[in-house]
Amino acid sequence: MNTAGSETKERNGAADPSPSLLADLDWCLAQAADEQRGALWRLAEAGRQLDANLVRLPPGTTVEAHTERDVDVLLLPIAGNGILRSGEESIALATHALTWLPRGSRRSIIAGPGGLA
Repeated sequence: MNTAGSETKERNGAADPSPSLLADLDWCLAQAADEQRGALWRLAEAGRQLDANLVRLPPGTTVEAHTERDVDVLLLPIAGNGILRSGEESIALATHALTWLPRGSRRSIIAGPGGLA
């Protein structure tokens, strides 16, 4: 198993469309230094129509307000907590609480006291 990244299976020179295990995200988190920030894992399959990554924010770290113009984003915290801000609205980010960020929405994220991944 390639835990830090992923591999595309090939059969007769063409990509195999069968499901595959991509990464053990708990392992990725355990390998990161406490102060490490940013993407710990990224989806790298050729020809994909989806993007995904594991991002870690140390305690109190902020992702400044920005707008994603090209794609919708699903945000699924797997460790820690934080706050998602969009305009005047604040949404608590808790472990395993799935949040949809539609393209064109402006948002910022603040990691809680235990960080956020």
